[in-house]
Amino acid sequence: MTPVQAEEVIKLATTTSTENSGLLKELLPTFEAQSGYKVQVIATGTGKALALGRQGDVDLVMTHAPAAEAKFVEEGYGSEPRGIMENDFVVLGPKNDPAKIKGSASAEEAFGKIAAAGVPFISRGDDSGTHKKELKIWQAANVKPDFKGYTSVGQGMGKTLLMTNELQGYTLTDRGTYIAYKGKLDLDVDFEGGATLANPYQVILINSAKYPNLNHKGAKALSDWLISAEGQKMINDFKVQGEQLFKATYRQ
Repeated sequence: MTPVQAEEVIKLATTTSTENSGLLKELLPTFEAQSGYKVQVIATGTGKALALGRQGDVDLVMTHAPAAEAKFVEEGYGSEPRGIMENDFVVLGPKNDPAKIKGSASAEEAFGKIAAAGVPFISRGDDSGTHKKELKIWQAANVKPDFKGYTSVGQGMGKTLLMTNELQGYTLTDRGTYIAYKGKLDLDVDFEGGATLANPYQVILINSAKYPNLNHKGAKALSDWLISAEGQKMINDFKVQGEQLFKATYRQ
């Protein structure tokens, strides 16, 4: 096999949800075959992905934390942010729902019930988009996440789901990773819905003026492909166990 030249590699920092769900394994081979580029994926939490972008260690980022992404662009590290897809967050928990969160009026009410019940809640605790969303919900619920049963594990979504299952607790997850892991879990979606749990994803290039030596041409090619009719259709068509995981959102 001919070795890939350094300039032909695109370094993409993205979230564990796009990796754990299997979405990137579905999309990237088509892009690579068409473009001749090889995409090196660094899957981590959104906070770490944006930090890699700030340091000029990657060519582009794909993340899901709108406030942090806006700051990243405003500070001059990112450029051409494009909303490419969305799914949503759900609160998983035991099938018997000991905190009685089913039927709650909001995510904040559900979180308040979990804290009051003192049952296990497993947090990713890794500065990911999911972790940032979780902390916002606790804040809106006026609950300090230090109650009995709250555990911060500093892990990606997949490992957090497995730990939640083992402890029969609650957790916040993106729906895509949940569906991908559903067969390994004895948990239910105990709460879902509402604008609070919307989960939009953006792809953002790294500012070429700040880091001129990155693979900006390759990064732009990947960003353009993700918003193309073909890329958007592949996002919509991607399913696990018959369920659509992401909804393409780019508008031409």
